[in-house]
Amino acid sequence: MAVQINPSILSADFSRLAQEASAVEGADWLHVDVMDNHFVPNLTLGVPVVESLSKATDTPLDCHLMIEDPDRWAPQYVEAGAGSVTFHVEAADAPVRLAREIRAKGARASMALKPATPIEPYEDLLPELDMLLIMTVEPGFGGQAFLDIMLPKIRRTRELISKHGLELWLQVDGGVSASTIERCGEAGADVFVAGSAVYNTQDPAAAVRALRDQATRATASAAWACSH
Repeated sequence: MAVQINPSILSADFSRLAQEASAVEGADWLHVDVMDNHFVPNLTLGVPVVESLSKATDTPLDCHLMIEDPDRWAPQYVEAGAGSVTFHVEAADAPVRLAREIRAKGARASMALKPATPIEPYEDLLPELDMLLIMTVEPGFGGQAFLDIMLPKIRRTRELISKHGLELWLQVDGGVSASTIERCGEAGADVFVAGSAVYNTQDPAAAVRALRDQATRATASAAWACSH
């Protein structure tokens, strides 16, 4: 499949979210970071804002829930208009049941792993998911430096996906920029969340196109893609 670029509105101007969403038209998804100041030490936005955003843009919403009790809250984000909902496995009580509920409500189900959380214990869960998110920074704040030590984890995750023959998207989030996106693509990622690398530029839409071109070149020549 083609690579996907998901600009993160965490780096956008929250006072003009509708305009910021329009500024990245042509992006594959709009990444919406939901934080509750409990699971992570930051507070952003919730269901009402997601509902308003879904009406203000034609770009589908990719909601990343960095919150406690996603088993309770995640389905509400589907109802609010999210096309993809990501919950953290560290916070979920019943990840398989939750993934099935998200799918049943009509959205793509995604599971996120913090940097210190290994992928191997969750190998059997992969068929229940549409996407897996490998955090390449500690979740909670935008603008952090990319953690190179996550690249082997991305490779191992891609190997597990290939081992089971799954059509599972592999997303990376945190410090993704022109200087890091190719390494992520070569390691196995095909969905890239970019915040400041998009919104801290004069032309966010052009930044999306440039990142997509870089990622496309990197994945096209990657060993995992050639053998897929």
